[in-house]
Amino acid sequence: MRNKNLEGIEQAMKTLFLELTSPCITTLPKIPTKNPSYIATKTWKIHAKAKGFKGANLEKQKLMMKEEKKKMKEDADDKIPDVVMERMIVRILFNVGVPLVTGLALLQIFSVIKEQNLWQVPRWLPFLTTFITFGASTLGIAYGTLSTSWDEDNKGSLLGLEEAKKNWVQMWDEDDDDAGKNI
Repeated sequence: MRNKNLEGIEQAMKTLFLELTSPCITTLPKIPTKNPSYIATKTWKIHAKAKGFKGANLEKQKLMMKEEKKKMKEDADDKIPDVVMERMIVRILFNVGVPLVTGLALLQIFSVIKEQNLWQVPRWLPFLTTFITFGASTLGIAYGTLSTSWDEDNKGSLLGLEEAKKNWVQMWDEDDDDAGKNI
């Protein structure tokens, strides 16, 4: 009885090994069962011809790489000078940092006032102050960029209102020119 079980297991392992080494994959392994009319219902074949490895695609990729290099060279002409970039970073840090620190300080002040029972701070007040100060901090990124003088020789004013007006118009003029080229 034991020999019959071992023979059945050996036979099942041999058929499974043959299926794994054959080029077809079946959904269910062909293990000998009590039902001799068992047939695998679905057979999948391995397809070795994968798409994307043809010579024509390599040529297309080379052409695309050349076009990208040309665009990068054209974009290099539009590079922002280092002096202007440093000014932008300083202005962005200032215009983001001041409102952010103010908002955090106001939250701390409201917390201390409430803990010391000096004044019962309404719940809407901290929400409103954080909304305003954090929102101003977010807008500081755009304003810090626009309020910087884009001229290397000119530092610009302290608040940068004149530069922001000039740069806003200049930025939208460049976008209109680019959109006209693509049409």
